[in-house]
Amino acid sequence: MPAPIRLRELIRTIRTARTQAEEREMIQKECAAIRSSFREEDNTYRCRNVAKLLYMHMLGYPAHFGQLECLKLIASQKFTDKRIGYLGAMLLLDERQDVHLLMTNCIKNDLNHSTQYVQGLALCTLGCMGSSEMCRDLAGEVEKLLKTSNSYLRKKAALCAVHVIRKVPELMEMFLPATKNLLSEKNHGVLHTSVVLLTEMCERSPDMLAHFRKLVPQLVRILKNLIMSGYSPEHDVSGISDPFLQVRILRLLRILGRSDDDSSEAMNDILAQVATNTETSKNVGNAILYETVLTIMDIKSESGLRVLAINILGRFLLNNDKNIRYVALTSLLKTVQTDHNAVQRHRSTIVDCLKDLDVSIKRRAMELSFALVNGNNIRGMMKELLYFLDSCDPEFKADCASGVFLAAEKYAPSKRWHIDTIMRVLTTAGSYVRDDSVPNLIQLITNSVEMHAYTVQRLYKALLDDISQQPLVQVASWCIGEYGDLLVSGQCEEEEPIQVTEDEVLDVLEGLLVSNLSTPVTRGYSLTAIMKLSTRFSSVNRIKKVVSIYGSSIDVELQQRAVEYNALFKKYDHMRPALLERMPIMEKSATNGPTEIVQTNGETEPSVVEPKHPPLVTQPANQANDLLVLLGGNDVPVIPTTMPTKPASAGGELLELLGDLSLSGGPASAPAPSVPTSQPSFLLDGLSSQPLFNDIAAAAIPPMTAYNKNGLKIDFTFERANPNPNIAVITIHASNSTEADMTDFVFQAAVPKTFQLQLLSPSSNVVPALNQGTVTQVIRVLNPQKQQLRMRIKLTYTLKGSPVQDLAEGSYMAMEDEDNHTTAVATNTQTGIKKGGDVGDNGACIDRQPDTVVHQAGLNQTAGRGSRSGPGAHAATGIRVLKASHTEEVYCDAVGD
Repeated sequence: MPAPIRLRELIRTIRTARTQAEEREMIQKECAAIRSSFREEDNTYRCRNVAKLLYMHMLGYPAHFGQLECLKLIASQKFTDKRIGYLGAMLLLDERQDVHLLMTNCIKNDLNHSTQYVQGLALCTLGCMGSSEMCRDLAGEVEKLLKTSNSYLRKKAALCAVHVIRKVPELMEMFLPATKNLLSEKNHGVLHTSVVLLTEMCERSPDMLAHFRKLVPQLVRILKNLIMSGYSPEHDVSGISDPFLQVRILRLLRILGRSDDDSSEAMNDILAQVATNTETSKNVGNAILYETVLTIMDIKSESGLRVLAINILGRFLLNNDKNIRYVALTSLLKTVQTDHNAVQRHRSTIVDCLKDLDVSIKRRAMELSFALVNGNNIRGMMKELLYFLDSCDPEFKADCASGVFLAAEKYAPSKRWHIDTIMRVLTTAGSYVRDDSVPNLIQLITNSVEMHAYTVQRLYKALLDDISQQPLVQVASWCIGEYGDLLVSGQCEEEEPIQVTEDEVLDVLEGLLVSNLSTPVTRGYSLTAIMKLSTRFSSVNRIKKVVSIYGSSIDVELQQRAVEYNALFKKYDHMRPALLERMPIMEKSATNGPTEIVQTNGETEPSVVEPKHPPLVTQPANQANDLLVLLGGNDVPVIPTTMPTKPASAGGELLELLGDLSLSGGPASAPAPSVPTSQPSFLLDGLSSQPLFNDIAAAAIPPMTAYNKNGLKIDFTFERANPNPNIAVITIHASNSTEADMTDFVFQAAVPKTFQLQLLSPSSNVVPALNQGTVTQVIRVLNPQKQQLRMRIKLTYTLKGSPVQDLAEGSYMAMEDEDNHTTAVATNTQTGIKKGGDVGDNGACIDRQPDTVVHQAGLNQTAGRGSRSGPGAHAATGIRVLKASHTEEVYCDAVGD
C-alpha cells in the first residue's frame, strides 16, 4: 500500500477546493483511505493518519472512528505517538463515552514516567477530560506530583487538581497539605496555577475559605512585589509585570476579604497602591484597575477607598473604548445603591453617555440615570431624560417612559410639575407607556383639586394638536368629560385661559368617535365624556342625538354604552345627575391600610394617611331609593320575599336589598307581620347585644357561621386592622358540600350610611364541590362612631346549570361611609361572570361608566375600558359608581380579565 499523504499536503489540497461539495469529496476520499489503513493495522503511519483525522474534526467532519486508534497511540512508547494520541483523546473523547475508561491505566503509568514531558501530557489529558471515576483513581498520583520540586510538573498538577476538585469535591482535603508551599514558589507559572487552585477551593468550601484567610498577608506581599518590581522581560506585558497573575490574586483577595473585617483591613493598603500606581494608558492596566474596583466594592473596605474606586469608574466613562465605558456603567449601576453620593459626582458624565451611538451603552446609561434621580436633582435629571425620550430609538421609549413615571411619582416637587411631566411623556411617547399609566394619571389629576382647570385646558390644547397618542387622548377625554364646565368657563389661573364654547368641545369629542386613529377603548372614553357633559353643558339635545347614533354601532362595547346611556335619558333621567356627578378624591390601596410615601432626598419613609372625605353632596332623597333596585327587586326569584309596605316613590321597590336596614344608622324598623318565615334570618344574633366596636380592647371575636343552606356554608372570621382600631377585617370562607361545583359565585353586602364598607377581590368565583376547597374574600369595615352594624348579604351562584340567589341579614358591626351620607353596596366577581348592564324589573339596562374609582373592590385606581393585559387591566370594563344622597353602589363585573 502506498504511503499516505502528509498532513501538510492534505491541508494544501483542501484549501484548493473551490466549493463546499468539492471539499466534501476530498475529505470523504481521504477518510476512506484512513479507514483502510486502520483496518490493516498499519503502525507506521497511524500517527500521521490520526493527525489528519484531527484536522478534519476541526473542520467539522465526523472523526469518531479514530477513537480507538488514539488509545493505541497513547500506549505506544514513542513520545511523538503519545503526543498525537493524547491530543486526539482530548478532542474526540469525553466522559460520556465508556471508551475513555480504557485510558486510565495508561495515564497512571505515564504519570509515573521518567520523562517530565510524558507526565505533562498525562496531566493535561486528565485535567481536560477526566471523569469522576478517573479522578478518584488518579488523585493520589496528582497529589504526589503537586509536591514535586519540578516547576513544570507542579503548575500542570495544580491545574489538574482544580479539575479533580470540580469532579469530586470530597477529595479537596487530599490536596490541602500540598498547598502550603505553593505560594512560596518563585516561578510565576506555579504561582498563577496555585492561586487558581486556592480560589477553586475557597469557592467550594466555607471551611477552606476560613483556613486560607491566614494567607492574605502572603498574597498581599506577592502583589506588592509585582507592583514594585522593575522591568522583567519574561513577565512584562505593555509595561506591567505579569498582569494575569495580578488579576488572579485580586480575585482571590476579593473572595477572602468578603464579610471579614480583619482580612479586608489587611488588604486595604495594597488595593490603594494598585489603584493609584497602575498605568491606565493601556488596556492591560484598565483590566487590573477593573478587578481592583470589584475587589474594593466586594470587601469591607474604607469609605475613602470606595470613593477612589468609583472615581476610577468615572475615568473609565471618559475612555474612547466602548467596552470600557460599558463595563464602567454596569459597575456603577451595581454600586449606586450603596455609594449613592459618590456616584452622583459623575452624574454629568453619565448623562452624556445617553448621547452615545452604541445602544448597549445608552441602555446602561439610562438605567443608571434613573437610579441617580432623587428629590434634589429631579428637575435637572428629568429635563435630560425627557430630551432623551424625544430623540431615542423606539426600543428605549417604553422603558424610559416607565422610568419617568416612577421617578416623577416618587420625587415630584409639586403636583403641577408632576402633571406637566406626565403630559410631556404622553405627548412624545404616548404609544409606548404602560397599561396603567392612564388610570394613574387620572387619579393624580382627580386628587389635584386646585389643578383641575389648568389640567383640562392643557389637555384640550394637546388634543387639538395631536390625537395619535391614544393614552393622551383617553386621559384628555376623561378630563373634559369630568371638568368640561371649568374648560368652558375659563377659570384657569395658572395660565392664560382660552375661550372655548360648548359646541367646540363637543366637536372635538365627536371627532374622536369617528377618527380612524381612535381605538375602541378611546371611543369608549369619548362617548362617556360626551354623556357626562349632558349634566355640565346645556346642549343636551345634541348629546342625546350623538348617543342614540351609536346605539347601533358595530362595536359591541360602544353599542352597549350607547344603549345604557339612552336608557338613562329615557327611563332614568331623574337619576342622571347623581350618576354623572364628579368623581370623589381617590386613594391608592395598601396591604395594611392606606400609606403615603414621603420622599426626603431620595429616602423613602412610609407614614399612615388619614382617610380623606369628599365634600358633602346633597341630592334628592328619593334617588337613593331608586338605586337600590340593582341588588333587589323582582330579579331575585329564588327567595320569595314579602317586604313591608313602603311609601310610593319613583323607585320605592328598590329598597328590597337593604329592606329594613336603617339608612340613618339607628335601630332598624321592625318588619311587618306579613313577612313570611322564608324572610332571611339574622346572621349574628348572638352578637347583636355586643357591638363589635363598643370596646376596642375587647377580646377577639370567635369565628361563626353566617350562612348554611343548600350545601353552601359561609363562615366569618374577625380581626382588627392595625394601626386603626376602628377598622375590622372580616374574612369570609365559602365552602360547598354538594357534589357539583358552584360557579359564578358572587358575594354582595349592604350596610347603613354611617359605616364604610370595602370588599376586596375574592380568591375565586368557583366553590369546589365536596368541601375540597374554599373561596375567601376580605371585607374591611370602618366604624368611627362605634355603632352596631346591620348588614344584608346577597349570594349568587350557579349550581348544575341553574342560577341560584339568596338573601340573609345580620347584626355584627357598624361603619361610616366616607362622605357621611351614603350606603355602600359592593359587588366583586371574577372572570367568566356575565357582562352587560344590570337589568331592573322594568327591563332597563343600567349604565356602567368606564372612568370610576374602584375603591370598594380593593383596586383603588381609576378604571377605564382599556386593554385587558398588564397592570390595571382588572379595572377595565364594567365598573361603575352610582352615587346619590343615601346610596353608593360599586359594581365590578369583569375583574381579572
